[in-house]
Amino acid sequence: MNRTTQPPDALRVRGGNGAATAAPFPARATTRRRSRSQQWAAWAFLAPVALYLALFYAYPLYRNLDLSLRNYTVRSFVQGDAPFTGLDNYRRVFDDPTFAPALLHTVVFTAVCLVFQYAIGLALAVFFNQNFRLSATLRALFLVPWLLPLIVSASTWSWMLNSDSGIVNATLHAIGIGPVNWLTSPSWSLASVIIANIWIGVPFNLVVLYSGLQSIPTSLYEAAALDGAGPWRRFWSITFPLLRPVSAITLLLGLVYTLKVFDIIWIMTKGGPADSSTTFATWSYQLGFGNLLPAFGPGAAVGNLLVVAALVFGLIYLKVQRKQALS
Repeated sequence: MNRTTQPPDALRVRGGNGAATAAPFPARATTRRRSRSQQWAAWAFLAPVALYLALFYAYPLYRNLDLSLRNYTVRSFVQGDAPFTGLDNYRRVFDDPTFAPALLHTVVFTAVCLVFQYAIGLALAVFFNQNFRLSATLRALFLVPWLLPLIVSASTWSWMLNSDSGIVNATLHAIGIGPVNWLTSPSWSLASVIIANIWIGVPFNLVVLYSGLQSIPTSLYEAAALDGAGPWRRFWSITFPLLRPVSAITLLLGLVYTLKVFDIIWIMTKGGPADSSTTFATWSYQLGFGNLLPAFGPGAAVGNLLVVAALVFGLIYLKVQRKQALS
């Protein structure tokens, strides 16, 4: 006797004409399994990035915060039994006579470097955007300061600005100007490290701003030229406004980098003479590692002030970008 195999009760439903039809449960189960497998795959790809951020960003920030809230000595730093002191380290930093000069030097160093790096980088980007014959070769040469290790750049500037044998003073002597104590005078030390850092940072601004110029349609310049707009008018009406998004990220990255500049200042002047070129970055290092009795807590507190400053400007940038997107 022939028997027709019927689907299980869990998979059998009645249609409108009374016939039994199979419910789509297997398809739904397959879809759920596929969705779970895709989620696991996404987590697998995300895990290395999350692990990297946790190990090299989150944990160091946590350790630095813990250092600033405890009274660490060399012994307690090794054994890990430093007593909790709350905000005492921050009070010590604010009451320290070095705080005000270091804050002023950090602001001046950051502001002057940002303005000149951006202005020179923008001027060079506009110049190289003309696409003349040696444009690519000269752009590559301008990248050399950016590609050199910072210790090489700082050492080169230390030699060039040497009071006795530096090429800068030799050039000044040749044109009848007396020597300048670039690195050993409190009046010139901060200007010296600013000049060196501007030279190092210009190529970064050049590369980013030049890439932004490449995205501006040439038809806009052609239309403006037909309307009689000169070079300056085209720059202020087309180039500069359309470069605002690229300029914003360039200035933000430059700000974060300049706030934490340590190598250039330490190699050239070590923050001296008489703290005349000390910034928060060099002061933090001096407190934590520059003394026979290191002050790990205050050093970490100064470092956290730099982190907070960078975070504040980052949030301001995000807020400005959100307003521009909504408008």
